[in-house]
Amino acid sequence: MKKLFAVFMVIAALAGYAFAGGYEVKKQAGEYAVHAVIDRNPPVVGDNTITVEIKDASGKYVTDAKVAIDYSMPAMPGMPPMNYKTTGKLDGNEYKAVMNLSMSGPWNVAVKIKKGGKTSTMKFNVDAH
Repeated sequence: MKKLFAVFMVIAALAGYAFAGGYEVKKQAGEYAVHAVIDRNPPVVGDNTITVEIKDASGKYVTDAKVAIDYSMPAMPGMPPMNYKTTGKLDGNEYKAVMNLSMSGPWNVAVKIKKGGKTSTMKFNVDAH
């Protein structure tokens, strides 16, 4: 019985890994509730699609903002910092963009929401493999 249980647990763990969702972050950016999802968890070297949902204080989707995603890798010995930008394109209630992470390691991501002359920023870190 213990062996059967152990086999079941291994299968369940592998199934959970195979069907795991993307890398998710939920944070406030000024007055906005922001939910960002990168399509791979962990993100990989190469193209990664990021989807951003923005809601105002009343819970309504914000679909009239300009969304920019800045992503960077800090300087390392013998290597200057790498800084990239992409723009979120509105798709329904979400903004989508592709981040091309050029190498494995730690990346800083800043989702910048510009609306009404104000810019709000949500920051988070990922580790690309």
